[in-house]
Amino acid sequence: MNKDPKRTIKACLLFAALLAFDLFTKSLAVKALSDGRHVPLIKGVLEFYYIQNRGAAFGIFQSGTVLLTVISTAAVIAIIYMYFRVPGGPKYLPLRLVLIFICAGAAGNLYDRVVLHYVRDFIYFSLIDFPVFNVADMYVTVSVFVLIILIMFYYKDEDFQFLDRSKA
Repeated sequence: MNKDPKRTIKACLLFAALLAFDLFTKSLAVKALSDGRHVPLIKGVLEFYYIQNRGAAFGIFQSGTVLLTVISTAAVIAIIYMYFRVPGGPKYLPLRLVLIFICAGAAGNLYDRVVLHYVRDFIYFSLIDFPVFNVADMYVTVSVFVLIILIMFYYKDEDFQFLDRSKA
């Protein structure tokens, strides 16, 4: 269990910075793109295009705002709980960072769902017609990928004994 206040403060500051950056980029997207304009970054590959997503990933489960809000809230609480269970030390730093990024991404989209009743998406990978997404989505997607790599290649089964509640 985390008993290091400096580590907690650093984690909170990183979380706040990540969340602020996500909300800032969404705000910029609304100001610059809410008139329906598309702004190509790399013609035919990547562009900014604003949409209001009332569903989950890839626009599925439209109008499921209440259920998605409950799920997101539970996810944020579970991630925070997990973060405080992770032991200190440099070995677990990658795991702690991944959890902070996932939590910030979940919280960024949760904020949108609670305050606006939709998520602001604005990054469009047009080369493969990928669904429009945002910075919070990138935090979650990349972090989950890194988490899978960590579990498969970095950590061993015994490294996760801190999760065993019978030994707590």
